[in-house]
Amino acid sequence: MKKLVLVVDDSPALRMLLEAMLKQQYKVVAAGDGLSALMWLNNGNTPDLIITDIQMPQMDGWELTGILNDNPLYNDIPVMVLTGTRVDNLTMVPSNVVNVIQKPFDPTHLVNLVDVQLNSTPIEAMS
Repeated sequence: MKKLVLVVDDSPALRMLLEAMLKQQYKVVAAGDGLSALMWLNNGNTPDLIITDIQMPQMDGWELTGILNDNPLYNDIPVMVLTGTRVDNLTMVPSNVVNVIQKPFDPTHLVNLVDVQLNSTPIEAMS
């Protein structure tokens, strides 16, 4: 069974690009903003990974990652953040954020990061 990736971005073109890049290996669901993503999650859906933009209407990516990080139902879901703005203080990034990726990004590099995140074996399972 394919792992599930939730893509959250207000740009239809970027959502389509990410879906096209990932759909060979993963099941991809897309949401247009953080509020839509949260509603999808609250309907009982649990992705293996979330890729979110930061600057979006209604609920931006930082607010979404903060809500997810504070909720025990979602705080173990890894999040990759896409941003066109520079993130200077990484200590302020919620702990569920595994990567901060600057736009424009290399699609191959992003797919590799997703592959590593979803296909890596946790250290505890190796012992």
